[in-house]
Amino acid sequence: MLELEAWSLGIVNQPGKSIVLIGMMGAGKSCVGRCLQQRTKLALVDTDDIVASKFGISIPEIFSKYGEQANVDFLKRLGVIVWLDGNKETLFERTSRARTRPLLKGENPRETFTQLLQLRLPLYAKVAHIRVDTSVLTDEEVTVAILSKLRKLGRNWRVESSAFAEATTDKPVSATR
Repeated sequence: MLELEAWSLGIVNQPGKSIVLIGMMGAGKSCVGRCLQQRTKLALVDTDDIVASKFGISIPEIFSKYGEQANVDFLKRLGVIVWLDGNKETLFERTSRARTRPLLKGENPRETFTQLLQLRLPLYAKVAHIRVDTSVLTDEEVTVAILSKLRKLGRNWRVESSAFAEATTDKPVSATR
């Protein structure tokens, strides 16, 4: 139901033609998403924003109402799922830089982060088609790695193969960590 409404509203790419980024906060989903958008010309959409603005319910409400598997099925129908991963210390350090993370405003942010990471790791591992470790890579390097892995899977995210080849070449795009 949600995916049909999302596609009919024109807020996601064609079914099966999206690159879905998942991962812990601090993994680089937003920055890498912008790099991918520049290289592939796919629409850049934050699924949290879609749910909040278009459907009027939060991510936790979706999980409680529709369950984890319904959400996984929705993401898989959107396209290939790419897990942006990283080592715990790097992810925590990146996340700590942003002072707007409500989950980390408690008494022991490191412990909260570690517990959340441990809960999410099995889910990320279960649903991802591709995994990229972002710990020591720039956003651009992560983008090139993703597109290279997609090419190996035989996924063509552009109408013309020459355009896809151009999108996966190692040319610089301004976005770094």
